[in-house]
Amino acid sequence: MSKLNTSAENLIGERLCLDFANTVSWHNSDTPKEWLINYEKLVEWSRYADILSSPQQMSLLEKANHHPDQAAKVLEEAIELREAIFCLFRSIAAGLETDSLDRAILNKYLTRAYSLAEIIPEESTYTLSFQKGENELDYMLWPIVQSAIDLLLSEKLDRVKQCEGEPCGWLFYDSSRNKSRRWCSMADCGNREKARRHYKKKSDPK
Repeated sequence: MSKLNTSAENLIGERLCLDFANTVSWHNSDTPKEWLINYEKLVEWSRYADILSSPQQMSLLEKANHHPDQAAKVLEEAIELREAIFCLFRSIAAGLETDSLDRAILNKYLTRAYSLAEIIPEESTYTLSFQKGENELDYMLWPIVQSAIDLLLSEKLDRVKQCEGEPCGWLFYDSSRNKSRRWCSMADCGNREKARRHYKKKSDPK
């Protein structure tokens, strides 16, 4: 289950975009807990998720200190993007139609991301890079957008699931062989559900 804190302690989504969608605790509740309470937390999470290097982290934080209004705007955009990603993949996990507004938001950021993208060689193959924008305050958003697009265009959308532990709400990619994963973490939501069932069984009249 997503922990009530403001730092990323677990990356359980198995896809970058899903981990980003999980930067809210208790996402399915009436009182979700926001992790990205400021630009510094966004950068901290991005470093933890290996989007940023340590030098990039320090550079962006220094730039944010000089341009606080720009940093605040990037934070707003990050949350807008995150909520669109969350809603899109929550719908997919539930087998529902995705909302056109959520798609429009993702498409808006896709256009911006690809304006910075370039193909570069990497060992014996090629990769998509966003290095042209690596010094910009919103740099961390573009690999997240790419992750979302890669997953949406994949043939394995049936592996996108939402934790069954209410009101967790966390999303994950089920990489198990028989697609049997049900919880964000067996040690957390899974154990909580086992305890609930055990209590219910003991409480039920015989």
